[in-house]
Amino acid sequence: MEKLRKDTDMSHQLNGKREPKSKTAYINDRAYVLQEGETILSFVSRHLGKSSVPTLCDAPNLEPFGSCRVCSVELALQPQGNTKTVASCHTPALADSYIYTDTEKISRLRKNIIELVLTDHPLDCLTCEVNNNCELQTVAAQVGIRTVRYPEGKNHLDREKDLSHPYMTSDFSKCINCFRCVRACDEVQGEFVLSMAGRGFDSHIIKSNNTNFMESDCVSCGACAQACPTSAISDVFESKSVVADKKIRTVCTYCGVGCNLEVAVKDGKIKSIQAPYDADVNQGHTCLKGRFAFSFYNHPDRIKKPLIRKNGVLEPASWEEAYDYIAEKLTAIKQQFGPDAIAGISSARCSNEENYLMQKFIRAVIGTNNIDCCARVCHSPTALGMQKAFGTGAATNSIDDLKYADCILVIGANPTDAHPVTGAKMKQFAMKGRTTIVIDPRKTELARFATFHLQLKPGTNVALLNMMLYYIIQENVIAKDFIESRTEGFEEFKEQILRLDIDQLESITGVDKHLVKQAALAYAKSPNAMSFHGLGVTEHTQGTYTVMLIADLALITGNIGRKGVGVNPLRGQNNVQGAADMGCQPHQGAGYLNAYDPEINKQYEAFYKTKIPFSKGLKIPEMFEASIAGNLKALWLMGEDVVQTDPNTHKVIAAMENLDLLVVQELFLTETAKYAHVVLPGASFLEKSGTFTNGERRIQRVQKVVEPLEGTKSDGQIIVDIMNRMGYAQPDYDAETLLEEISQIVPFFRGVKWQELGDNGKQWPVQVDGTDTKILHAQAFNRGKGKFHFFDFQESQELVKHGQEYPYIITTNRELEHYNAGTMTRRTKNVELLTEDSLMIHPEDAQRHFIQDGDMVCVESPRGKVDLKAKVSDEVKPGVLSSTFHFPEVMLNKITSDEHDTEAKCPEYKVVAVNIRKSKGKQKVR
Repeated sequence: MEKLRKDTDMSHQLNGKREPKSKTAYINDRAYVLQEGETILSFVSRHLGKSSVPTLCDAPNLEPFGSCRVCSVELALQPQGNTKTVASCHTPALADSYIYTDTEKISRLRKNIIELVLTDHPLDCLTCEVNNNCELQTVAAQVGIRTVRYPEGKNHLDREKDLSHPYMTSDFSKCINCFRCVRACDEVQGEFVLSMAGRGFDSHIIKSNNTNFMESDCVSCGACAQACPTSAISDVFESKSVVADKKIRTVCTYCGVGCNLEVAVKDGKIKSIQAPYDADVNQGHTCLKGRFAFSFYNHPDRIKKPLIRKNGVLEPASWEEAYDYIAEKLTAIKQQFGPDAIAGISSARCSNEENYLMQKFIRAVIGTNNIDCCARVCHSPTALGMQKAFGTGAATNSIDDLKYADCILVIGANPTDAHPVTGAKMKQFAMKGRTTIVIDPRKTELARFATFHLQLKPGTNVALLNMMLYYIIQENVIAKDFIESRTEGFEEFKEQILRLDIDQLESITGVDKHLVKQAALAYAKSPNAMSFHGLGVTEHTQGTYTVMLIADLALITGNIGRKGVGVNPLRGQNNVQGAADMGCQPHQGAGYLNAYDPEINKQYEAFYKTKIPFSKGLKIPEMFEASIAGNLKALWLMGEDVVQTDPNTHKVIAAMENLDLLVVQELFLTETAKYAHVVLPGASFLEKSGTFTNGERRIQRVQKVVEPLEGTKSDGQIIVDIMNRMGYAQPDYDAETLLEEISQIVPFFRGVKWQELGDNGKQWPVQVDGTDTKILHAQAFNRGKGKFHFFDFQESQELVKHGQEYPYIITTNRELEHYNAGTMTRRTKNVELLTEDSLMIHPEDAQRHFIQDGDMVCVESPRGKVDLKAKVSDEVKPGVLSSTFHFPEVMLNKITSDEHDTEAKCPEYKVVAVNIRKSKGKQKVR
């Protein structure tokens, strides 16, 4: 023992200097280094392995609970001292303490506990769905259970299995009352659906008010099923029972959170998906889309052969025939009308490598800057606004920084639906009483828990943010040192803000100025304040201006450049950040280098070894205008359904119909693909490799899980094939090789290497030595100093032109169960959970028009009309309506406008002037 102490002391001496002494504790009389804040269980597991102490109620993503006592150990505070039996999961590990993990006393205790558990558990292991993958079974074997001495219990064994839900199942005869499901629902998802009812031997789990899964408030995240150590709660895929040929780690294809997934594959088919506990992004959690909505990948609707339009009908063709047709058409159009008669739209659903190839194809092979991506219709104002304010158009911090924040400001976002894993973390933040400010026209789920909900009129973000900035300056709660040392333009900005008429802004926004003042001062006075914004900020005519005002808030309070602060956009799709990073916009090439700068153009030409254009290219709305005008002749779409998702559907259709060549790469015959001349069957994220960059700049590996369906190809390979067919030598698609090429032209990818990304990826910029960057602007801004910008409020032209005739405002949103156009989720059981788009309407407006919940409502704008089922709710204010565009049966974008952000050309989905009346018809498109 004394020798151990001397050896430990010696380890703190280096080159004659005494280092700070590490704290140690003893496991079975052997010394080990102790880390600050460890429990005994985490301390022992770290040194001896996770299976060294058995547990039943403990889980990696849950707080220590101590209900099962199977993890008990003996603890002494001195050598050969008196020991005490303690639950290791929640007992702190103390320096110089002595822990004994396997004494005879502890072995007897553990065995006795498990025997008692088994008296109330059916002994049908061989037929149970989790046989050989059941934690109770494993622990029983570990503690040496061979027979059970106690009589069989009665209370749980006659409970019926709940099969009411498309995904979730339960069989509470298998429940061991460990509380893990309850805690997962509470601590991880924050839904509080599950609870324990009854007392003593009658204790049992219930859902909501003792109902089934389908009728409960369950959001189908599956956290309870993954946490359950038996099969008491499971899913229809029997995720815990799957004996897989392989389990492959990849990244989710849905939203911008970038959840890690562990996919089980057997016989070449996907059997189930779980969430890895060691994932930095999602820590063992996903939403129902990530965990369950994968069956679209082999759905019968998948396109499995190229299609060419002949005599007005899309007919199957070979790949060679399709490539020949496309190459001939593109070459002829280029020769007759020039390269600027051709354009491409890339996709945030595709990998960085595929997006990089798409812009390379359009620029290096076609010879035009007419390249854009779906970031145009969601977060293009974010990139532009943050570039003007900070010099970099990306999130400044990580979601993990919520741990260090004292206040969060969530503006124009509904993260619990649109970014569910991040939204759950924010909800936990708010429920713990920490300062939460929500700025949103809707009473979102997060708003219900917020300290302040500023429920403004749609389209008035600029006015409300100006009010907040006014009060911060008026009360002098500004970061003077930060402003003086790290910003520019403040004095002029201050003068303009203080000239504002606060009473007028109060009237414009519809928000009490006293409430705005309280929220502004709460943000400004918090030691660390972190802002998040979504499409409710960007999809406005003043979207870019709003982003710059959010940046002003961070600058004026010094909330930039450290943990727990910053400006953080909630990216809509999985790879919106990456598509923009790769150069899928007309004015910036790969790495955000100016595509119109002749000197930078020389760099691109040297790298691509061909002539690269530096003339002005078209953004998506401009492409549609050019097509209608007859100037754009060909359009290539990779994974984008513009007919359903872009605004003013009639105009988009007119643009598609006026093209000489429309090429669409897709999984399914989407609304856009129906207008194509050629449809090329691409591969889903599960069938190819590459990288996605999530909303916090994290570059993560997407790894092929199964082979592409017969007849389909990865989108990257399709682009490679056509590049070669048109005379540009490009090697076959290989994610690792392409990532190496990207690292040579994109400055902030310099140190990115496929093999070094590991399981959790790296956040750009990545230095040459592989060091990544968690926090931007810690020492300096990319543009030198942060720039203050002032903008006055301007009413949307949509309301100026049409507000009197169409007095209601409809704003669009997204529901948890579906994803944008719903192309993938509508081909899963998610459609059983949410079957249609609906119209949210305030009770006063409903009463005025004799509308009741469930009635059909005709919603009409200057551009068209649709029928929607009414959902009467006080979630919106009088005069405001809200709906989604997940279902093509409705095609909500038939009524949305042609107004765009003045700077970035992002469509204004969030302010649409409409009128309503009760409809007698069924839900249909007119």
